[in-house]
Amino acid sequence: MAKKEPYFPVFAPVVHDHLRAIDAKYDSLIRAKIEEQLTHEPDVQSRNRKPVRPPAAFQAEWELRFGPNNRFRVFYQIDRENRQVRIVAIGEKDRKRLLVGGEEVTL
Repeated sequence: MAKKEPYFPVFAPVVHDHLRAIDAKYDSLIRAKIEEQLTHEPDVQSRNRKPVRPPAAFQAEWELRFGPNNRFRVFYQIDRENRQVRIVAIGEKDRKRLLVGGEEVTL
């Protein structure tokens, strides 16, 4: 059985601002989870990876949840033709609020 080519994460420019709003001690966790969860089969639904219902914030197609108490959210789109996962937003969940770039976002 032939091994499938991996997907490559591509970060939208605004995502760097989103990451700056999150405590720097989580940078390596966030990057590791993106690599681990979205490199192979980013379009397979799991307990912590789900399609989002339109209309979705940031035009995201999928959401990945992880971290302590599933506090982090990565929103992304999949470009199957170019084998890319486009990260469009990264946020932090605080109870019922989602903060992206330090600002509350309604989903």
